Amino acid sequence: MPALYLIAIVVIFILSSLKQINQYERGVRFTMGKFSGIMEPGWRILIPVFQTYKKVDIRVKAVDVPDQKAITRDNVSVTVNAVIYYKVAFAEKAVIEVENFFYAISQYAQTTMRNIVGSVTLDELLSKRDEIADRIKEIVDKETDEWGIKVNNVELKDVSLPESMERTIAKQAEAEREKRAVIINSEGELAAAANIAAAAKMLAASDGALHLRTLQAINDISSDQSNTVVFMTPMEVLKAFEGFGKKKE
Repeated sequence: MPALYLIAIVVIFILSSLKQINQYERGVRFTMGKFSGIMEPGWRILIPVFQTYKKVDIRVKAVDVPDQKAITRDNVSVTVNAVIYYKVAFAEKAVIEVENFFYAISQYAQTTMRNIVGSVTLDELLSKRDEIADRIKEIVDKETDEWGIKVNNVELKDVSLPESMERTIAKQAEAEREKRAVIINSEGELAAAANIAAAAKMLAASDGALHLRTLQAINDISSDQSNTVVFMTPMEVLKAFEGFGKKKE
């Protein structure tokens, strides 16, 4: 019986000392309160009372940075939110250097995002979102190196503007479209005028070409019986008839 009790105590001791670390985790082991190593995936034994451990998930995590109100460099109030993707690179630092790394990185990202938005104009914020996101990533990644965190990516999800500013931007865009339409139309008219001038010059340079073109135009118009044609005789034709009359006399 004493032997059975002893075996049972040993089995219970071993089972209570056996800890499982999953593949996506790392265990930070402490011996009498001091960091004593990283526990790799698998079954690991801890000495009860003397040793403790803390699991750390090393998978990539997404932090949804909540809406942040900020004022751009040109004094426009905007609301911005973002997503930060990061992972724990050094489990021991994530446990020892910061109390709650998930909360800490979220708070630091919010502050950084407000500061960056305040340093750019509204046009830069809307047109260079990727560059601004890269700046946020660079700053946050550098600061969190001491926490054992690696920031993989930062994405600006949405930039919201006041309704009055949205209306102003819409009017500006409409005015820009109208401006382009006027420019395109004027360029077309200029090209058409140049072609007409070139055609007139060519007709004037050829004897009888203008008369033939006039007769062709009259023929095209008269093909429709509903049209009333008022024919104005060109001065050149009158001069031709005048010369013919003089010759006959």
